Amino acid sequence: MINEEPKTRIDTIRQKIYIVIYGTNTRAGKLFDVFLLIFILLSVLAVMLESVKEIDAKYHQALMVAEWIFTSLFTIEYILRIFSTKKPWQYIFSFYGIIDLLAILPMYLSFFISGSNLLSSVRALRLLRLFRVLKMGNFVGEATNLKSALRASRAKITVFLFSVLIIAMVIGTLMFLIEGPKAGITSIPRGVYWTVVTLTTVGYGDIVPITPFGQFLSMLVMIVGYGIIAVPTGIVSAEFAKQKSKKKLMKEKSSNKIRKADIVCPVCNTQNHKKSAAFCYNCGAKIRI
Repeated sequence: MINEEPKTRIDTIRQKIYIVIYGTNTRAGKLFDVFLLIFILLSVLAVMLESVKEIDAKYHQALMVAEWIFTSLFTIEYILRIFSTKKPWQYIFSFYGIIDLLAILPMYLSFFISGSNLLSSVRALRLLRLFRVLKMGNFVGEATNLKSALRASRAKITVFLFSVLIIAMVIGTLMFLIEGPKAGITSIPRGVYWTVVTLTTVGYGDIVPITPFGQFLSMLVMIVGYGIIAVPTGIVSAEFAKQKSKKKLMKEKSSNKIRKADIVCPVCNTQNHKKSAAFCYNCGAKIRI
């Protein structure tokens, strides 16, 4: 037998801290994560309120005190995460490790760079821990499916975007010739700008057609815009459905292979029967599944 070295007091403390900070199955771990998310939300709220001049002028001192309290708490948490893990460098350079560091740096940088404390809003990214706390792994899987669908449809979307760009250039040129500087279209790029704004149904209203033909053309552009918006959504949705269908088919094939391997004739030991088979195709004996 291998004699294990007895744990020191520091090792015991490190293990207990690790269970609380990194674990989500214990009561203490769940409470820690819940309070951490509450503090993150409050700290982000404090940064947002500080950006409002009226509120900052009245409660600047209180907001700064709150910011330093949150920064101190997050600094202690960051140090404890490094202290409790057996692979500190792995945590430091991990995605969450970098986010945790960025969450505390702005306030310390404010000593050297004025206004850098407003960058503390990056703490909102720490709310991504919600996926781990609530064990929303299925949503991560769905995000992977969406990523695959976007990758698969990028060629179609690229062609679509180029087509829209060509349409915008043609219509923008026509609007420059039809409307001209009187309607605010002083150049072809301005006409292209108006076309894109109209196609996307944003409609800032800074450029308005004044001639009957220009207004008629703008009506066509608006109608086309509704159809154009739906095209990329349809492309991605189709690819997304295709990805899910492929995964389902692969899962069924894998399941059928397992079932076929399991179905063995009790008389002649013949394998690879069909899933729905009731009798052996070799000897005709009844298959017991």
